[in-house]
Amino acid sequence: MKQRSLSKPIVLAGILFFILAGIAAVPAAASDGKKVFDAHATTFNYFFKEGDMDFHFGNLVLGATVNGGAEIGEAFYAASHIKDGDAASWQQQWFELARLAEARGEKSLAAGHMISGRDQLLRAADYYRISLISMPPDNPVFKERGLKARRLFQKAGSFLEPPVETIAIPFEGTVLPCYFRKAAAGAKPAKSLIMIGGGETFAEDLFYYIAPQAFERGYNFITVDLPGQGLLPLEGKVFRTDTNVPMKALVDYVLSRPDVDPRRLAVYGFSGGGLFVPQAAMHDPRIKAIAMNSAVVDAHALFATMPAAVATAQDRASWSSFHAGVVRAICWRYGVPPDKPEMLIEANKGNTFDPARIAVPALVIVGEGEYKSSEVQRQQKLAMDNFPNPLKKMVVTPSAEGASNHCVMENRSLVGQVLFDWLDEVFK
Repeated sequence: MKQRSLSKPIVLAGILFFILAGIAAVPAAASDGKKVFDAHATTFNYFFKEGDMDFHFGNLVLGATVNGGAEIGEAFYAASHIKDGDAASWQQQWFELARLAEARGEKSLAAGHMISGRDQLLRAADYYRISLISMPPDNPVFKERGLKARRLFQKAGSFLEPPVETIAIPFEGTVLPCYFRKAAAGAKPAKSLIMIGGGETFAEDLFYYIAPQAFERGYNFITVDLPGQGLLPLEGKVFRTDTNVPMKALVDYVLSRPDVDPRRLAVYGFSGGGLFVPQAAMHDPRIKAIAMNSAVVDAHALFATMPAAVATAQDRASWSSFHAGVVRAICWRYGVPPDKPEMLIEANKGNTFDPARIAVPALVIVGEGEYKSSEVQRQQKLAMDNFPNPLKKMVVTPSAEGASNHCVMENRSLVGQVLFDWLDEVFK
């Protein structure tokens, strides 16, 4: 495919593939004998030989540096001490780095250096969260570190101006953890962006993904843990096929605020959010624009081609401890036995949206690497051919600009440019 410059991203009329974060780092064969598409295949190697670990390092860790989630020197030092493909080694090194950054941050805060302390705690929170990847959720350390990451993020966020507000949205006997950062002080209504993650995301991850880019452009920024995300599966709240229900509770809260302009409410979802967001818009006309990275018209059909879901016993025996832990975590989030990832297919039966029922403007963003999949093309073509609003657009970000991988987490500034330039035109 011909590359384009940053000023001219590839714009097409159709196409992308979805794989929940962490589920597809090892190739396998689909039931029809064809090689399935691995969304966690990277365009080039970052550091590790084990594919899933390298994907997480290059995209989740290094990608967050632009928004204060990591430092290059710290990240590569930790990586240099991790045994390739070993889950326990990964978890320990990020934990040690998290404790170091936390101690530095608390020391600065105690001495009255609020900006230094805030920035260190923002990184510490992200490092604690990164240390959870591939960790079994029944390990007591999982909840402990998850809560620690949350507390430090909230503490650091309180030193931003305006601060990050911590909200608890009541929902079916529990609460959905939510964050809200105002575009500016005061109660003047502003355009707003809700960010929704995928299969293995925490609400805090999404702040590091694109919140600063939203704030700089005058948007309120809101994110949340839906059932299946964050720590909610510890309460039995796993992924469901009617995510529009918890999404309604979120939109109810957001639109109850005087600082939100109801005419300019957009929702952006990556990975699994590429299903959750349009599904919500299909049921809720209060959402005025949607963006996806990318669109998931039918999750059941996609899971039926995913490496982890179609892997044989022999395939599973070859998995690294890191990849095996990631797959078990996804199973847990969907409420299926950790040793039966094939059940993820059935768990997603009926997990769909109908693009013809979504009247609002729609944007699809996809990295060029993912775009090469024929299944990507089929799913996105269904969406783009049937979205009725003329303000629909498809952008394929190019590999030559480091914007090729799943969710384009490795070039968040480019995602911000594409997303907000489009939204600004829609909301002008």
